[in-house]
Amino acid sequence: MERRAIFSGSAFEERFGYARAVVDGDRVYVSGTTGFDYGTMTISLDVAEQAEQCLQNIQAALAEAGGSVADAVRVRYLLPDPADFEKCAPVLHRWFGAVRPAATMMVCGLLDPRMKIEIEVDARLRR
Repeated sequence: MERRAIFSGSAFEERFGYARAVVDGDRVYVSGTTGFDYGTMTISLDVAEQAEQCLQNIQAALAEAGGSVADAVRVRYLLPDPADFEKCAPVLHRWFGAVRPAATMMVCGLLDPRMKIEIEVDARLRR
């Protein structure tokens, strides 16, 4: 059974010792992903823009695994401020409206106060 790590180039992956995603057979587990642009290590202060960047980062990891967000079966949203979730709704619907993965939203602190959302995805590749 195939198991491999996918890295985005994020400084966080190296610093904290994890992979952006792990492919294990037909399953892909994408780590909690924030709105940083990993090429520049910059982040918008707008929560909807962060959600968009999170999903672009997640899509890139899933594409490297051989899939896409269309393969998502589970998504977890982590936000420090529950009021921000509604601001992300149009972005989340655009990415997941046709997919309809099981989803959970949790309110919690994040590592950096600039981070307003973190998204984690589990997917099953359709090979």
